[in-house]
Amino acid sequence: MNSFVAIDAPQISFHYRLPFGAEYLGQERTRFRLWAPQANTVAVELAADGDGYRSVPMQPEGDGWFSIDTDCAAHSQYRYALMTQNAGQLHVPDPASRCQAGDVHADSVVIDATAYAWQNQSWRGRPWHETVLYELHVGALGGFAGVTQRLPELAALGITAIELMPVAEFPGAYNWGYDGVLPFAPDASYGTPEQLKLLIDTAHGLGMMVFLDVVYNHFGPDGNYLNSYAESFFRHDSSTPWGQTIDYRRPQVADFFACNALYWLQEYRFDGLRLDAAHAIGEPQWLSTLAQRVQDAIASEAAELGGGRRHVHLVLEHDGNAASLLDGGAGNTGRYAAQWNDDGHHVLHVLLTGEQGGYYADYAEQPAQKLARCLQEGFIYQGQASPYRDYVARGEPSAALPPTAFVLFLQNHDQIGNRGRGERLTQLAAPAALQAALALVLLSPQIPMLFMGEEYGAQQPFYYFTSHADPALAEAVRSGRRKEFARFPEFADDAMLASLPDPNSFATFMASIPEPVDTHSLPSAQQWLAYCYKLLQIRRLAISPYLNGAVALGAEAIGAAAVHARWHLNNGKVLAIVLNLAATAVPLALEQLAAPLAGADVLFDSGGVLKTLADGELAQHAILVLCTEAA
Repeated sequence: MNSFVAIDAPQISFHYRLPFGAEYLGQERTRFRLWAPQANTVAVELAADGDGYRSVPMQPEGDGWFSIDTDCAAHSQYRYALMTQNAGQLHVPDPASRCQAGDVHADSVVIDATAYAWQNQSWRGRPWHETVLYELHVGALGGFAGVTQRLPELAALGITAIELMPVAEFPGAYNWGYDGVLPFAPDASYGTPEQLKLLIDTAHGLGMMVFLDVVYNHFGPDGNYLNSYAESFFRHDSSTPWGQTIDYRRPQVADFFACNALYWLQEYRFDGLRLDAAHAIGEPQWLSTLAQRVQDAIASEAAELGGGRRHVHLVLEHDGNAASLLDGGAGNTGRYAAQWNDDGHHVLHVLLTGEQGGYYADYAEQPAQKLARCLQEGFIYQGQASPYRDYVARGEPSAALPPTAFVLFLQNHDQIGNRGRGERLTQLAAPAALQAALALVLLSPQIPMLFMGEEYGAQQPFYYFTSHADPALAEAVRSGRRKEFARFPEFADDAMLASLPDPNSFATFMASIPEPVDTHSLPSAQQWLAYCYKLLQIRRLAISPYLNGAVALGAEAIGAAAVHARWHLNNGKVLAIVLNLAATAVPLALEQLAAPLAGADVLFDSGGVLKTLADGELAQHAILVLCTEAA
């Protein structure tokens, strides 16, 4: 049976048939299937119209599987009742729930996946080199409906792809999303499955892709019942910093998450996924297997639908700088389009703020040389010893990869929210230096990413927040944050630690919401928006179309915080960037640069930079971006 099906009746709908969970069969019939190897018996309990449930015993299939086809209409609420060997009687939601009636402990809901009629049926996505990412937190922007309302202004700005922080059902009403426990269910606090599909459909109508951040390395601490009836879902010889290690050696487990990826990509029509902390997945080979499975599924989908193959992109977060998994969007077998370039962020943060604590220590020495390496080769750490990690080697060689294999950014949810005060760079860096660095991110050949609010210079913090109902769990999170930051000099005394925002406070969540932009009363916001718009227009017209096959020609440090980098574009021209993030000018003559700039087309000049270079210096907080003829 083909897992993916498109139904034309009369508007096209998309359905990914899961081999487990609740599959609505039509005509008020539903198939239920659960893997519960520690269970003696399993029944599905269907919520009655009044109080109580109607219990339907499920039949054992062997190898821990139980299933039943039964009368059950769409939108019915249900749960599983299990008699287990160790935990006794349990009532649990479906681990493959497509929707929850409430929070993570509530009943699951049977969903008719074909109920939403897609309007932009012919959407085939966009090639990777056109990507300009905008990461956002759905809850902070008003749920699925609120994000949908924001899409036209983001499209007009020049954003070509939004990336949603995880939406899978998590405990409580506000959370970063990395505590999810039901990976197939959009969180009820954000809206309905149909509202999420409308968000994606609307984005496609505006020419925008939609990416989803998914967490395949652990489950959250509240609402995960799998260990009670499927303890072999987890390894017991290792753990992650966030919970038990998921056992990808078991085919049932590997298939669970592969199906999750395909479900989001094919039923919801997401254009790509970003795999959170992929280095914490215990079986690295699974990453290649997943990429290949996605590529095969999208090819089969194209054959079924006709009209050409969709552009679908997979992106990694990987602390190991796994260059061998990347291809820059070329579509090679078992490869990922790109990886978030934490190296690039970290060295830019050091140059902008002077901070050297924590992992920034790895970038404190010769930061300009490190930035040059990032611009030329992608990763800075390609097997070198990391001082922060007790001089353990980190990374793989990346010089052979195209620049589009790296996602470059100044800010994201982690790099802001994992600070004690949640400060954005608008609170930490000189404005002119920050604008120059933003121009580098948006005009370099690496794939750029903005974090919500960055486009208008938001001042609000973005904190880490949760909404655990269990007081003990809330206190564990609270004390864990205090213990983490007790190592930092700025939190050396108890009073400073006590002043840290409470992650479980609703006020902490509310303080993290970027304020709506009123450009009439906030001229600085208007200036930031105009600046971003100008940069993204330059990228759209002069850079993005020529990135396929782009090659770095070289990069060099030309000052303590200054670099010059060049790339050969596929139109035969050379893109050159000269940048100085220091608060002082750098003595520099045009003829000292690796390539002559006379006669070049000036794509962007932060303010008289070409003239100051002609006078023998590169001004402070300056950036010049040019396009020259190849030698």
